Amino acid sequence: MTPPTHPFDMTSLQGAMRAVLPSLRASDASVIRLVLDQPEFVQNASTAEVAERAGVSNATVVRAARAAGFTGFSDLKFAVARASGGAGMFVPPPRLTDVTTPKELVDSILSSHVSVIGAVRGTLNEEVVQQVVGKLDQAERILISGSGTSSAVAADAAVRFTSIGLMVQAPVDHLSTLVVARLLRPSDILLAVSHTGITPQTVAVAEAARHVGAPVVAITSFTSSPLVDIVDHVLVAGGSELDFQLAQSSSRLAHLTVVDILHAGVALANMDRTRRAEAIGFDTPVRDRR
Repeated sequence: MTPPTHPFDMTSLQGAMRAVLPSLRASDASVIRLVLDQPEFVQNASTAEVAERAGVSNATVVRAARAAGFTGFSDLKFAVARASGGAGMFVPPPRLTDVTTPKELVDSILSSHVSVIGAVRGTLNEEVVQQVVGKLDQAERILISGSGTSSAVAADAAVRFTSIGLMVQAPVDHLSTLVVARLLRPSDILLAVSHTGITPQTVAVAEAARHVGAPVVAITSFTSSPLVDIVDHVLVAGGSELDFQLAQSSSRLAHLTVVDILHAGVALANMDRTRRAEAIGFDTPVRDRR
């Protein structure tokens, strides 16, 4: 993933780097984790100083920067300096295990949500968004799949897309979803939602859709996973390194944000269809309770 060339804040930059961590070899990941944990040190350090602190070679520092999407270590340092100068150094939200008062609980949850939403700027590829909007706009049928906490995102997406006139299916059980996936056609599309990208049920549905020739889109938190390996388009939103509980809830908000973006894009792509669907919704009769 190539980070944007324009200035962005530290939260977005760190979100982009965290999203690629699962795809890095261990030595490269140790360098990027040092950048995440000690950005002030890195932006003022030499290649040798970073290598020593990370416990790797000088060549590994350069390789890690390139693996994370930068042209080299100097480019990485420049991005860190630019981001920190624009919005201050990133302060991670407190861990749930450190919470001792109701105020700290509120601050912890709100901080984690703000962090992960802000990180979306650094991970979401606008060109892919445009491509997916076009695919959804032209699809005859949309199947949406998500398990666990991602099932809430899938359900929300189904309602949102249906409300603007798209033909959507989002079965609540895995078996039904798998059957529908096997009945898809190339003119249809699967939207698969998974925080980790390793959920077996979601990966199986994606594999089934690909087998019958239907395009597959993933909304996920990381750039490398079994799900990412088999889909046509990947929308990465998240990647913040939080407690498991916070990561689950915060990633759900990040993925709902992506759904909002797609919903708005598809609605604007065909306003006649959107207005017609809205009119049908307004005209739907409601039982008289008198």
